[in-house]
Amino acid sequence: MKSVRREHAGQMGRTPDAVSRRASALKVTTAVMRHAPLGTIRILVADDHPIFRHGLRQLLEMQPDFVVVGEAVDGAEAVRLTTEMKPDILLLDFSLPRLCGLDVIRDVRGAAASVRTIVLTAAITNSDIVKVLQLGVRGIVLKESPTDLLFKSIRRVFGGEIWIGREVARDVVQALTTSGRSEQGAAPRDFRLTRREREVLGLVVEGSPNKNIARKLSVREHTVKHHLTSIFDKTGVSNRLELALFAIHHRLVKPLGRYLHASIQPRGQ
Repeated sequence: MKSVRREHAGQMGRTPDAVSRRASALKVTTAVMRHAPLGTIRILVADDHPIFRHGLRQLLEMQPDFVVVGEAVDGAEAVRLTTEMKPDILLLDFSLPRLCGLDVIRDVRGAAASVRTIVLTAAITNSDIVKVLQLGVRGIVLKESPTDLLFKSIRRVFGGEIWIGREVARDVVQALTTSGRSEQGAAPRDFRLTRREREVLGLVVEGSPNKNIARKLSVREHTVKHHLTSIFDKTGVSNRLELALFAIHHRLVKPLGRYLHASIQPRGQ
């Protein structure tokens, strides 16, 4: 408060020209924040803890391809700034004042559909995992995760993938499996998958790379890639993680206890 008061007292003694120059400088700063150089990932950070928020910003801006275009201290401001700035990535704390994380995600989805949201949170329940994924969240990362994994998640999500941190992968599987079982008793769709494609799909969900799948099924790796291309086309997903989540949610595979360990690999591996 003392520094704010000093700043305010200093402004009272400034000439109109000085105030005008300061206002112009603020406009330039805002313009820079809104329009980052080409080739960079524009990030908005939404978190109500100043120390964490400022520290995260410093870490992000040490990366040459990241630019933090703004900070939001509550849910309402997160929606407003996301709508105005339309960043590439919204790093969203799930527990925010004024507007909860779910409401922020809903509002952002309607007002700024191009923004990819990553939930960066200390904790999240299984039911909320299902809700945020259904609302289109592209990533879930726990705050306890190493910083390099957060950086990797941002780049992967920016590139069009879904990122689920290993720390919450088992919870994701459990949540989606439970959700699938409770869908009003509706019979699961088969998406016209052949028996062999279902076998390949089950091994993908286990986390097996193509080489291991080929060995387990006694086929060539090229054949596995052919089956995967067909599976991607029939299900409409674009990478292995999306495919694993899709398969569990639609009950295309039986729970095997080991999921998603390799599912963030590129689809061709």
